Amino acid sequence: MTAAEYSESESNALLEVNNIEVIYNHVILVLKGVSLRVPKGSIIALLGGNGAGKTTTLKAVSNLLHSERGEVTKGTINYRGEAVHRSDPSELVKQGVVQVMEGRHCFEHLTVEENLLTGAYTRRSASSDVQQDLELVYSYFPRLRERRKSQAGYTSGGEQQMTAIGRALMSRPETILLDEPSMGLAPQLVEEIFGIVKNLNEKEGVTFLLAEQNTNVALRFAHYGYILESGRVVMDGLAAELRENPDVKEFYLGMSEEGRKSFRDVRSYRRRKRWLS
Repeated sequence: MTAAEYSESESNALLEVNNIEVIYNHVILVLKGVSLRVPKGSIIALLGGNGAGKTTTLKAVSNLLHSERGEVTKGTINYRGEAVHRSDPSELVKQGVVQVMEGRHCFEHLTVEENLLTGAYTRRSASSDVQQDLELVYSYFPRLRERRKSQAGYTSGGEQQMTAIGRALMSRPETILLDEPSMGLAPQLVEEIFGIVKNLNEKEGVTFLLAEQNTNVALRFAHYGYILESGRVVMDGLAAELRENPDVKEFYLGMSEEGRKSFRDVRSYRRRKRWLS
């Protein structure tokens, strides 16, 4: 998706998060006026360090906050123009919004294939349609076909991440909320996972909103990015432009005009960021 195509699609956003605040346990303010737009057919990255509010933003969209005593107290979340921040999570899945949780959650005692089939549980489809979708998942994740009879708990971290994404695909989603897909994976596997995300986006038309600490990888595959810090959006823009932004280079990619910088050089970055001054 080019910059012009993104600008054109942005006017008809599939998902809109408008100035939301999220509070946990009635006292802890975690998100403070977060707004973002996700055009149909795009890959949007939520970037930032641990504790920035990325996961909370995804859970606000998928309505999974209540399980952790959290709630959206201000603002709205619209999907296809309809408010969904009060909807039941299962209704959102039926509308085509599925979250892949951080930590590669699988049913460890089930086989890889049984895990995948649980993703089709909410569908009322003929078995032939489910089997066709299973073959589609295997075409994107050939390693899962090889391990399909193995218990998920005995597969590698990369295979469990593939299983989690594949299970989401089995529900025929329009939008996938993908939380920290690179966490704990070797660099080669990270590239493989993000390459598959790109192919699913381009070939199957799946829209992605992904939370990721690995800014370098995320900005190479995403169309647009939002950088969060302490529950606020501090910067956003086209991924290609963010990759060239001096602040992003210095504070998130570890680079500056003088070259790569060490953590010691940038550890006081909060006092020096131009957007916080």
